[in-house]
Amino acid sequence: MKSVYEPEKAYNNREFLDSEEARTIRILSEILEPMHRLAKHKVHSTVLFLGSSRLDPGHKESPLAKYYWEAEELAFRLASWAIKLRPQGKNFVICTGGGPGLMEAANRGAARAGGKSIGMNISLPEEQAPNPYISSELSFIFHYFFTRKFWLVNKAKAVVAFPGGFGTLDELFETLTLVQTGKISRRELTIVLYGEEYWKRVLHFDALIESGAISPEDVRLFSFCSTPRKAFALLKSELKKFL
Repeated sequence: MKSVYEPEKAYNNREFLDSEEARTIRILSEILEPMHRLAKHKVHSTVLFLGSSRLDPGHKESPLAKYYWEAEELAFRLASWAIKLRPQGKNFVICTGGGPGLMEAANRGAARAGGKSIGMNISLPEEQAPNPYISSELSFIFHYFFTRKFWLVNKAKAVVAFPGGFGTLDELFETLTLVQTGKISRRELTIVLYGEEYWKRVLHFDALIESGAISPEDVRLFSFCSTPRKAFALLKSELKKFL
């Protein structure tokens, strides 16, 4: 008896799913799958760490080397504190972009505290492998930068920007813009620029004010900290209002 051809169901059709016509479906998948998984693992809120992927803690001569261990220590302190606050879920979970450098440092600090942590990686021409300290069930990989940035900030109650380059600046300024324009309430997100000397050398906020590009009150959208102890004290004080 001649067999009847059974066509592929659309949601199993790899050729279609990889096509230009299905791009909207792929984008939607990068919104819905993280939403599902974060809810499944009861992640209520996060603290987002930004910073350079190029920093190697083994290169002690690097001017940024000290920030690796300071990020690790700050993440350790935050995770140690937050672990005790989660009787019905996880609050203030350490979240990073999932790569090496300062992202690895933050995931490492959370792991040292015995806490779960999130890594939201992205596929690039030069592949960036997830660092080994991310909790496996909370390790994500994105194709689209904008869906990744959406999830980096979506559950964040605080953002800590360590020294970094174009990627860090992109993520920091998009977050500042969202708060400045009221898309995210100023009361809902604490922004810390860690390493005052670095940031004031790289970004001339006074020049932006003097030129009229930003308002004087815009520099109140963030705070500077330069030690894990002071950053932890500030973040703990701000985060307590969400408990």
